[in-house]
Amino acid sequence: MAANASAVPKRSRRIVIVGIPGVGKTTVVSKVLDILRSKGKNANVVNYGTVMLEQASKIHNLKSRDEMRKLSIEAQRELQVHAATAISRMDDEIVIVDTHLFISTKEGFWPGIPMNVLQALKPTNLIMVTATPEEILNRRKSDQTRIRDEATEESLQRELGAANSLLFASTVITGCPALVAVNSEGHIEQTAETIVNAIASS
Repeated sequence: MAANASAVPKRSRRIVIVGIPGVGKTTVVSKVLDILRSKGKNANVVNYGTVMLEQASKIHNLKSRDEMRKLSIEAQRELQVHAATAISRMDDEIVIVDTHLFISTKEGFWPGIPMNVLQALKPTNLIMVTATPEEILNRRKSDQTRIRDEATEESLQRELGAANSLLFASTVITGCPALVAVNSEGHIEQTAETIVNAIASS
């Protein structure tokens, strides 16, 4: 009986990590991955947009994200679900999904992971990296690799508010825990450790 129990594979965990631009999510995710691997965990990071493009290549024979954006809204929504399903089938011990809770448009905030995508993705943890509006503003200004719309502390408060609302609405749909990890300036190691501890305890 014990031998059979030990032969059962561990359940793959899908950790969705989100955060508005400027919170330092990419750096935090990289540090989380380093810590998990140093602990002997079989962990991998997947970018949701990259998986969507892989699905678009298979289904529509597209080669770039620019081509993907030209698809109809219906086709893009179908690709979202295809990507979520593909990620849900990955068998790494820990799969970290790097994605966006919403996309800011002239029409308002569009959900990046709507209900049907969340249901297909089946996340086991939802984690949002955040920071103060002042820190986010400073980080966006110092990032010369990206061209972003002008932001103010007031507009960032709205973005953070929308992100919080969508995060906790997502927990109702998925039934998994949500964690808000504050990435204060100069404390990235602590932020990453907070996330790793949450993953290990759940």
